[in-house]
Amino acid sequence: MAIVLTKKAEDKVREILSEQSEPYAGLRIQVIGGGCSGFQYRMGFDKNFSDQSDAIFEFDGLKVFVDKTSLMYMDGAEVDYVEGLHGAGFKFTNPNVSGTCGCGSSFSV
Repeated sequence: MAIVLTKKAEDKVREILSEQSEPYAGLRIQVIGGGCSGFQYRMGFDKNFSDQSDAIFEFDGLKVFVDKTSLMYMDGAEVDYVEGLHGAGFKFTNPNVSGTCGCGSSFSV
């Protein structure tokens, strides 16, 4: 099981991480319940991780933690950082998604 960060996403995460006032171990990505389609992604920096409950991915020294339950919903997903007319942000391309809500903030599997 794996996820992929594009180079643009990796660079943006490193930029944001460098602006933090405290040291963090890496980026945590989760799938949580919510939204009109049932699931949403959550990203944030984390100081702690567990070899037993987290899958740990490394991208040129940048650690990404995904709890094993979330990884079941994200296996094969790609995280990119996109900039466009409607703003900028992280975009998930997940082969496990069967549908999304109208606003695109949640998904179903």
